[in-house]
Amino acid sequence: MRIDLHAHSNISDGTQPPAELVASAAEAGLDVVALTDHDTTEGWAEAGAAARAHGVALVPGMEVSCRTHEGISVHLLCYLHDPTHPGLLEEISKARDARLRRAEHMVALLAEDYPLNWDDVTQHLAPGATVGRPHIADALVAAGIVADRTEAFATILTSRSRYFIPHYAPDPAYAVGLVRAAGGVPVFAHPVATARGRVVGERTYHEMIDAGLGGLEIWHRDNPQEGREFLLGMAAKHDLIVTGSSDYHGRGKPNHLGENLTAPEQFARIEEQGSGKVIRP
Repeated sequence: MRIDLHAHSNISDGTQPPAELVASAAEAGLDVVALTDHDTTEGWAEAGAAARAHGVALVPGMEVSCRTHEGISVHLLCYLHDPTHPGLLEEISKARDARLRRAEHMVALLAEDYPLNWDDVTQHLAPGATVGRPHIADALVAAGIVADRTEAFATILTSRSRYFIPHYAPDPAYAVGLVRAAGGVPVFAHPVATARGRVVGERTYHEMIDAGLGGLEIWHRDNPQEGREFLLGMAAKHDLIVTGSSDYHGRGKPNHLGENLTAPEQFARIEEQGSGKVIRP
């Protein structure tokens, strides 16, 4: 089985509608794909219908944006949770609202130096989508200010830029507890992706594990080899699920569906722990 447990649609920062994403997963030869849009489950229904039509199993999921007390960004994948759970729903709603206010503030700052306004950004948002820096990047590309998203994030939208504004996000261990309370399986996404910025130390891992962390996304293009060895040791010591995935965003990133995969026996552990159901054709 070919299993990819991290992909984004245009409901967050991918470039394809959920149904098109699932069709692409089928074309890539995947047997299982997870839809893990940022802080939203709005794409589940469309992706589920497409999964049945294209013969691909869909894992309903989400990627929760978190931040440590030290200001380090942490992304938490969750699978097979109850999307109506009040505690988790309230927290991601707060994060979505904060993302919107942050994006508006960043665009106002950018407009002081570049020919860019809020309408330019909203043109790149799908209905109900979670707004984020990638949409600002798309507007910068459309305006001819940068060549692509990669250049935008390396220059104008980097966290070291004067235009960067942080947004509210829950503590990672708290988010892990919420995911478990919602019946989901929490997996730490690309934990040692140093090219993205600062990464957490062992203390945060132990706090997340104590809160119920289920697994680590180890096979990911942004995890360097030495970091993968550390993660494999951590997974073995604490009996954590090991996953691999593409973190596919369509045209938004160079990542390809199926470039990293999750072993079937590890996927079976996710199914055993989650309260929700995989949508099978």
